[in-house]
Amino acid sequence: MDIIVCVKQVPDPEAPAASFKIDAAANKVLPMEGTPPVISPFDEQAVEAALQIKDKQGGKVTVVSLGPASARDVIKHALAMGADEGVLLNDPAFENSDSFATATALAAAIRKIGAWDAVFCGRQAADWDNGQVGAGIAELLEVPSATIAKKVDPVDGRLRVERVLTDGFEVVEVPAPCVVTISNEIGQPRYPTLRGIMAAAKKQVSTWSASDIGLDASKVGAAGSKNRLLNLFIPVREGTCQIVEGETIAEAAAALALKLREAKII
Repeated sequence: MDIIVCVKQVPDPEAPAASFKIDAAANKVLPMEGTPPVISPFDEQAVEAALQIKDKQGGKVTVVSLGPASARDVIKHALAMGADEGVLLNDPAFENSDSFATATALAAAIRKIGAWDAVFCGRQAADWDNGQVGAGIAELLEVPSATIAKKVDPVDGRLRVERVLTDGFEVVEVPAPCVVTISNEIGQPRYPTLRGIMAAAKKQVSTWSASDIGLDASKVGAAGSKNRLLNLFIPVREGTCQIVEGETIAEAAAALALKLREAKII
């Protein structure tokens, strides 16, 4: 089974909150100093899901990412895990793409790749958390999709998918070709081995522009986006501290309870 996995480069979710900064005038997130971006965790689990199927029955896993030149690193990470080929969509025309424009570019790249059985995406990106791109790709490619998968098994030309629900899970079967978005319940992604890292270093990552995938610049980037970001800001949280005193611990506790009751907390 030949699987295409879409991955995204995001700010490191493990980085200290204080290192997150924005350019309010430009409505952009600034790169974190000293902390390189990483592959979005859900996307890494999508790579793992594809590799599990490859381990069982063979096939090829191709990784596609849209982003700056540095996004090549997240593709290399997937290659080190065991993926076979990588494609980077890099073009100034792609800048400021929303979910729709991103899905448009990825769908065009998937068409260019050619024969495939399934497309795997993370259930949502770790930065914006929209969870729209996977479903958008399926709609643009006119293929069925299953979202928030905790397990995926190929069965007679179909994919049997266990979907996560709020109160359990459900099992559906989707005919190939199809799109599946993978959730963290799929399990811990494998660590790249030294052999995998060395093999990935030798693999070439293809770089495609908008014209390479047959798209006009008006279809991607800010021009092709359906949403407009009006304001990006870091919430300001203010708090005050009041010391409740008493001659004894019991008196202090009683005074604290009185203040909490006055504030209608208890």
